[in-house]
Amino acid sequence: MWLFSKKGPSGFSSTSTAEEVTQGINGTGLTAIVTGASTGIGAETARVLSLRGVHVVMGVRNMAAATHVKEAIIKENPTAKVDVMELDLSSMASVKKFASEFNSAGLPLNILINNAGVMATPFMLSQDKIEMQFATNHVGHFLLTNLLLETMKSTAKQSNIEGRIVNVSSEAHRFPYKEGIRFDKINDQPGYSTGYAYGQSKLANVLHANELARRLKEDGVQITANSLHPGSINTDLLRHHSIINGLVKAVGKYLLKNVGQGAATTCYAALHPQVKGVSGEYFSDSNIGKPSTLAKDTELAKKLWEFSMSLVH
Repeated sequence: MWLFSKKGPSGFSSTSTAEEVTQGINGTGLTAIVTGASTGIGAETARVLSLRGVHVVMGVRNMAAATHVKEAIIKENPTAKVDVMELDLSSMASVKKFASEFNSAGLPLNILINNAGVMATPFMLSQDKIEMQFATNHVGHFLLTNLLLETMKSTAKQSNIEGRIVNVSSEAHRFPYKEGIRFDKINDQPGYSTGYAYGQSKLANVLHANELARRLKEDGVQITANSLHPGSINTDLLRHHSIINGLVKAVGKYLLKNVGQGAATTCYAALHPQVKGVSGEYFSDSNIGKPSTLAKDTELAKKLWEFSMSLVH
């Protein structure tokens, strides 16, 4: 990644790590939920936030893997506050159970990081009969955010500390189906493309953050919502494509970000003082980036919101 390491206005670049972008920041007293925190950049995000004093709640599908991550975090940092809770984003019942248990625990919530995701899966439907990539990457997070929003609002009001919602999207948001979101063909198997379906779900992440930012601003709530591209990272997302995954693993160490660099933009958007008051933006390499034209379409964002509400109800 040294070929592409020019620093942006924030002072950080594609080679900056999560530890570097949060250096000197004290997150003591803050509570964050990180979804998909049992592997990859989610695990690194949880580690670095807890290193900065944040109480991290890991929302995960694989409880055994997450427990290992938690143990490793506490071994490195004995004062870390980390909890593990079961969460399957592809199941609305699981999302509702997680949100109910979290809200009932009486914990504050300052930061919500919608990180979990699947990529380029073969065509399949979720438990709720929604195409799996759209269900996991967008619908689950949309529902989770809605169910936790009142807790975030009351936390922001009582603490007078800005709440932050961070959607981990991807540059793949530039490559959805030609219409962007296939509202009337979400479950269309004959027209299904693993890549375009992934792009559609990542476009939905940006549109969701933008519309949420607009609504929060309209309500005068002290909570921001942003989306981001973590970078091309050497992780396990391509596990459904063994040959491509093998090639990525082979060349990744030379061309792709490592996990520390991959989690940097997430940690920057979640914790850095430079991002205070910034909402409805798309970040890349720990700097404000430019999303696609479709991603900036306010009418498309509103339409997606209404469509998502109809799915979760």
